[in-house]
Amino acid sequence: MSEITILVIEDDPAVRRGIVDVLEYAGYRTLEAADGHAGMDLALKANFRLLLLDLVMPGPSGFDILEALKKKRPGQAVIILSARGEENDRVRGLVNGADDYVVKPFSMKELLARVDAVLRRTCERTAPADSREVPGGKVDFKERVLIFSDGRREELSDRENDLLRYLLDSNGRIISREEILRNLWGLDPDRTETRTIDMHIMHLRAKLGDKDQSLLATVRGKGYRWMS
Repeated sequence: MSEITILVIEDDPAVRRGIVDVLEYAGYRTLEAADGHAGMDLALKANFRLLLLDLVMPGPSGFDILEALKKKRPGQAVIILSARGEENDRVRGLVNGADDYVVKPFSMKELLARVDAVLRRTCERTAPADSREVPGGKVDFKERVLIFSDGRREELSDRENDLLRYLLDSNGRIISREEILRNLWGLDPDRTETRTIDMHIMHLRAKLGDKDQSLLATVRGKGYRWMS
């Protein structure tokens, strides 16, 4: 369960804190946003397995976020959390791609049960592949090794293996050092030396044979992007 990240978009600070505390106590990693603007940004850019989404908040509404998210990630699991329990709202949320709809007020025990149920139902569609093709070969994530068509093999450390998977799954978007530390390794970017990311990137490039950064590019001042 430690590998599962849940994004919580909820404008009520007490409700959001309660949800985050319960999820983290249950062993999940969490990301959180307090309004529609920050929520939209995280929903479209961050890596997470499940979104818990409030409907009414400052900025873009939960429905706006759900619509944008489903256009970019059709298979993303979403649970709507809302005091709006009217049938039309529930139907609209489910029709637009939400996996479940929990009406406030709810017990944290019920919420955890809904979270577990949605994750079980969606695990097949979100399960990461054991291997992926890379230029000149493939990466076997289960064995943590790069295998090239010329017979060359490069062993990967656990961190290199996780980082390469994260970059490949990013679909070409820019990944910041802070995002890698927070979402991938569960570290606080403000308390961690970010050069550790640079070193892992350098090692990955060497093992990929990416001397000219044609595969794994540095975007100055922003982070890294998988180009292939």
